[in-house]
Amino acid sequence: MAAVSAAGAGAPREGGLVDRYGRVATDLRVSLTDRCNLRCTYCMPAEGLPWAPDDTVLTDAEVVRLVRIGVEHLGIREVRFTGGEPLLRRGLESIVAGTHALRTADGAHVRTSLTTNGLGLDKRARSLAEAGLDRVNVSLDSLDPVRFATITRRDRLADVLAGLAAASATGLAPVKVNAVLVRGVNDDEAVPLLRWSLTHGYHLRFIEQMPLGPHGSWKRDDLVTAREILDALAAAFDLEAEPDGARGAAPAETWHVRGYPGATVGVIGSVTRPFCGACDRTRLTADGQVRSCLFAREEDDLRGLLRAGADDAAIAGAWRTAMWGKAAGHGIDDPAFLQPARTMSAIGG
Repeated sequence: MAAVSAAGAGAPREGGLVDRYGRVATDLRVSLTDRCNLRCTYCMPAEGLPWAPDDTVLTDAEVVRLVRIGVEHLGIREVRFTGGEPLLRRGLESIVAGTHALRTADGAHVRTSLTTNGLGLDKRARSLAEAGLDRVNVSLDSLDPVRFATITRRDRLADVLAGLAAASATGLAPVKVNAVLVRGVNDDEAVPLLRWSLTHGYHLRFIEQMPLGPHGSWKRDDLVTAREILDALAAAFDLEAEPDGARGAAPAETWHVRGYPGATVGVIGSVTRPFCGACDRTRLTADGQVRSCLFAREEDDLRGLLRAGADDAAIAGAWRTAMWGKAAGHGIDDPAFLQPARTMSAIGG
C-alpha cells in the first residue's frame, strides 16, 4: 500500500484528525473483514472476490490498539464496525469490549455500533450488547423472499428478520435498517419498507446506490435517486423535515413521520445530494490501511507501522498526515472520476 503521501505535507503534528478544509474526523469506521456470506448484486460478483490473506488482516489486539490510538490521541468519539460482514469475525465481542472500555479525553463513553447483514445476529445480539455494543444497522433491501434472494443470491430473508428482532429485544437501539433501491428490481418498495419499519419500531434509512461494486456494474441511469425516494414516501406519509442544522455531520437527511411518535425516516443521497463538506469520518480497512474517504484511491499503511514496532505517537502522526490529504469531495459528478480499485466489501461501509 502507499506510504504517507506528499499531499500530507504541512499536516499538524499534534491534535485531532483535521484536513486542509477544516473538517475534523471524530467518527471511525473499522472494517473487520472483507468476507461476506451474501453476494448482493450491487456489491460483488456471484463467485465472490479474492479475499485478503489471513496474515494481512489485523489481529483483534491490533484493531483495539488502533482504535485506542484514535480515541486517546486523535479525538475519535464514535466507532462503527463494518465488513464485509463483521459477524464473520470470531473475535468481534472482544473487539467491542476493548473499544467499550475506552474513554475520550473528557471521560465520555465511546459510542459503538455495527453495520451488518443480520445473518447470525439472533445468536450474538445478547453477547454483543453485554460486550458494550450500543446499536446496530442492518441491511435489508426487500421484504419479498424471492426478491431478497435475487438481490443477495441467498435465500436468507427469515434469518435477517430474526436478527433484527433479536437486536430490538436485546436493547441495541435504535435499530436502524439500511435499504438500497435498485431500479427495476425493488424500486417499488420504498413505501412497504417504511410501513413495515414503523410497525416494528425500526428506523429506516435509504441509501443511494454508489459506484463501489464490481467494476462496470454501476450505471447512473439505474440510480434510484433521493428525490425519487422522497417523492414516493411523501405520497403515502406525512413527512416533516428535521430543523435546519439538526443534521450536523450525519450522512442521512431525516424526516419525522407524523402520526408515529418518535418515528423517523432518512435518505442518504451520497451521489445526488453529497455531504462531503460536513464529513467527519475516517476509515480503517481490515488489513490496516487508512482511507480518508470511501472513494479515495490512495491508502496509508498503519499495519506496517504496527508490526514494525512503532509507538503510539508515530502511528498517530501517520494517521494525521493521511487525513490532512483528504480531498474536498468524492467527485462522482466529475467526468474524470475513477472508481476505487477496492469494492465496498474490501473498504468497509
